[in-house]
Amino acid sequence: MRAPPPYVPGHGLLTGKSVLITAAAGAGIGFSTAQKCVEEGCRAIVISDMHERRLSESVEKLKAIAGDRPVFGQLCDVTKEEQVQALIDFAEDKLGGVDVLINNAGLGGSKLLVEMTDDEWNKVIDITLTGTFRMTRAMLKVMQPRGRGVIVNNASVLGWRAQKEQAHYAAAKAGVMALTRCSAVEAADHGVRINAVSPSIALHEFLKKSASEELLQKLTANEAFGRAAEVWEIANVIMFLASDYSSYMTGEIVSVSSQRA
Repeated sequence: MRAPPPYVPGHGLLTGKSVLITAAAGAGIGFSTAQKCVEEGCRAIVISDMHERRLSESVEKLKAIAGDRPVFGQLCDVTKEEQVQALIDFAEDKLGGVDVLINNAGLGGSKLLVEMTDDEWNKVIDITLTGTFRMTRAMLKVMQPRGRGVIVNNASVLGWRAQKEQAHYAAAKAGVMALTRCSAVEAADHGVRINAVSPSIALHEFLKKSASEELLQKLTANEAFGRAAEVWEIANVIMFLASDYSSYMTGEIVSVSSQRA
């Protein structure tokens, strides 16, 4: 197994841009992405989450890095349309317009299809897929009239690949991929770009709670480097998609995976 590479410092990829990220509190890809946005020079950032204490703690951590650049937090449940709209309104006001939206909110879990209830299926779909739809719809209503903006969605290689006990999550992530492609061709008419990142496995405390150690070891063993991704390695690719370096990319799903074909 190879050791993870050294942490990559910021290179100013988001200098002058404002950012809104959903589900960005805690220790997962969302918070790592928020930290990267600050390190890449974003002028201001809003992060949202459902957990008030965790959100407050994450805002304080980001403020320590951001210096005099504004950092805001706002509670939001992406299954609630009124909360989604309130988040967009809050971010538009605090940031003076959102340049980049990163849709990170999602929910996983493991359950055999024949044992899965409607409620379990619907909850994963509602947060992971429909939540991304709600955020994208609300954001495009303000980005499109401005004629600019970037949206980056968090998908998964399970949108392409089969895995037992993941029918709900895989279906939701495949939906995120399709949503990304279709919304991108509509938004392109207005100068807005929409892409997605598709991680294989990135270890963090939330994943460790939702999957067995045996399964995580098996999935990691399939990776070409013999290790899971660091969450910041996923965030680095999100930074590329959020930046002007990907200016000719839209409707693309970028796999961040070392798995063998």
